[in-house]
Amino acid sequence: MAKRYSSLAAREARLAFWMLTPAFLIVAAIILFPVAANFWISFKSVGLGDLRAPVPIVREQVTSQPRAAGDELVVVLRARNSSREWPLQTVTIRATLPPGAEPHTLGPEWRLERNRLIGEFGTWEGGHIQDIELSFTVTEEFLRSDVNPRAPLEVSATARSRNALTSLDFTLDNFRFVISAREFTSALITSFVYPFFGAFWSILFGLCAAQLLNRKFPGQGTLRGLFLFPYVAPVIAVAFAWVFFLDPFSGTVNLLAVDWGVLSAPVSFLSERNTTVSLFGLSLRVPLALTTVIMFDGWRYFPFSFLFLLARLQAIPSELYESADVDGAGTFRKFSAITLPQLRGVIATLFLLRFMWTFNKFDDVFLLTGGAAGTRTLPIQVYDNAFGRGNIGAGSATAVILFVFLAVFMLIYFRAVREVADE
Repeated sequence: MAKRYSSLAAREARLAFWMLTPAFLIVAAIILFPVAANFWISFKSVGLGDLRAPVPIVREQVTSQPRAAGDELVVVLRARNSSREWPLQTVTIRATLPPGAEPHTLGPEWRLERNRLIGEFGTWEGGHIQDIELSFTVTEEFLRSDVNPRAPLEVSATARSRNALTSLDFTLDNFRFVISAREFTSALITSFVYPFFGAFWSILFGLCAAQLLNRKFPGQGTLRGLFLFPYVAPVIAVAFAWVFFLDPFSGTVNLLAVDWGVLSAPVSFLSERNTTVSLFGLSLRVPLALTTVIMFDGWRYFPFSFLFLLARLQAIPSELYESADVDGAGTFRKFSAITLPQLRGVIATLFLLRFMWTFNKFDDVFLLTGGAAGTRTLPIQVYDNAFGRGNIGAGSATAVILFVFLAVFMLIYFRAVREVADE
């Protein structure tokens, strides 16, 4: 009996595995394949122009148009290799002779087959450019026929080529280029500073909002809905709203700050790298644009923290606070001795999640500053290398470095979650 149940359980396990196979394949296609492809490209010297296999490009240019029978038709074929790096093998150019055109002064690479001219040019190295002149004597038939005067030969070209993406040539030059770049160190530091303080402020704002809405009062539901607005609103809308409000010439913030005497002159919050502020008699140099982006991150994502913290606050037993009241504990004492310890696991999980998501964030910084004024992060560096410089290999290498950091953060996150679950 036990053996029969064991056999039945094994069959059910196999059935469950095969039923989950489509899900595994979808995950592999959507997630694992792009990751593997990114690793593959990161070890190749690939630019935007190398994403397609190189091909021969041939264009016709008529330099001498015949007017009467016996005149000469001269066509120049402007040929080139579409790639500057990769060669083409067995390049073949084919041209269709129009009626009434008799070729002469053909080179040795050309042969005539019926009404077709076939030229075999062997190998074209990367960046190859060549002008090929063809001459024809025309008859009355040519003048009477309907021939395209701009492209009378209907030229086509074929060749064999190696695709840079599928070749087995690998290099570490992309990683050397990325790591040795002048802006890499600052981008790496900013990539840690930005998510750290962004997560800190989002959790702090979320905690304040959760404390405020933890008790019932008129309009509580409406206020909760309003607090969710920064998180659910389209990022492009809120980002451009911030850009408009902080504009040094027409922005509301600068206008009010100057009118109230807070600022002596308008400040460019999103394009000024550093500014000096006086605090308690000390002059401090503050990274203004980065600070503004961090505050935007804290404001935009505090509703996420607010929802989790509010749910945990409402799960704290009220008996704990009642016992503290009996012992004469004040508000601050109850917050530090009861509330914070109860929220510690949620705060730790939220911080790690927000840190990882912000570390990988691209759109917020790109929409606000474009990575300028000291706000360049690794995701911005990926975009700049891949599309700004047209170096897909360097962009992929930067993405691999970003992936390695995120993998380490994921391990830390899973360990932290396990420790919280064991408590």
